[in-house]
Amino acid sequence: METLDQPTPVRVDSAFDVQALARWLRARQPGDTALAVEPDLLQFGRGFSNLTYLVRFGGRELVVRRAPPGVAIKSAHDMGREFRILTALAPAWSKAPRPIAHCEDASVIGTPFYVMERVRGVILRGVVPEGLDLGPDTMKRVSGSACDTLAEVHKLDWRLVGLGDLGRPQGYVERQVRGWAERYRKSRTDDVPQVERLGAWLEEHRPKESGATLVHNDFKYDNVILAPDMSGVVAVLDWEMATIGDPLMDLGTALGYWVDGDDPEVLRVKVFGPTDRPGNLTRVEFVERWSRATGRDASNVLFYYAFALFKLAVVSQQLYKRYVDGLTREDRYAVMLSGVRAVATAGLLAVDKGRIDRLGA
Repeated sequence: METLDQPTPVRVDSAFDVQALARWLRARQPGDTALAVEPDLLQFGRGFSNLTYLVRFGGRELVVRRAPPGVAIKSAHDMGREFRILTALAPAWSKAPRPIAHCEDASVIGTPFYVMERVRGVILRGVVPEGLDLGPDTMKRVSGSACDTLAEVHKLDWRLVGLGDLGRPQGYVERQVRGWAERYRKSRTDDVPQVERLGAWLEEHRPKESGATLVHNDFKYDNVILAPDMSGVVAVLDWEMATIGDPLMDLGTALGYWVDGDDPEVLRVKVFGPTDRPGNLTRVEFVERWSRATGRDASNVLFYYAFALFKLAVVSQQLYKRYVDGLTREDRYAVMLSGVRAVATAGLLAVDKGRIDRLGA
């Protein structure tokens, strides 16, 4: 039974001219004879941000990443930036997919894009592939590898690999807290007092910077590729929001996606992978393992976890506003407001209890 991550037919609203892509790529890779055959285009996943495709030239498989059509190019959709990050990381770190080419000319396939090698493996999403063994031993190994991989990101010498000017680490935490609060104000459609209260708590309890590292900013199970034998992480995907900043913020982001087995229902609206399975590291175990691997103090992790949930609430609000404004009619956007309330409520639950675990107790 096939358990490796597999693409599906391209959605109508995401299609582009694969022949135009092939012509562009052949002109820039003249020595690659594998590109001479007719291309076949498929699509990965159903993410809310950049779109990801598989292009097959016979046995040669390449991945294309591009911004959604009609979306203004910001840092989260900047293909050149993501390509530059991978170009810097790939020679220095084996878990960075190898980039091949980048195109800023929107006339080729409708938006800027870049091309990279495909890394074959398993990706754990909200729905687990049938036949995949996710018993306690597997989950212990996989979750430990995911935690260690995040620690590896934070230990990379970002200056040495050429990413010294990627971000502005000074004042990173303050900019993040205030920036996401402003994003919420701009996308607000309904009265959700939980978001307002959580945002106020974050501003009041904002800590000092703990240092600066490369941060991924969206680290979760469905952004990592596991080896086909489930021995551990072999690649990290989706570097679109990576920057230089406080690694504790990145740790918090990962925890925001991490649902424990004893979590209350309010936390289960945001399932990004099987983190609640027996054997999987709990949030507290993840923090402890990360701290040992990086040598960094994470005793104030409550703030970073609460901020991650605040950020998820704001993202859900932004997506819901797209639906309200008529920019999309997809049903999955229509229900986002309930997610805004639930995730903000979960953040307040952690804040009120003063901890990131046993939130159902």
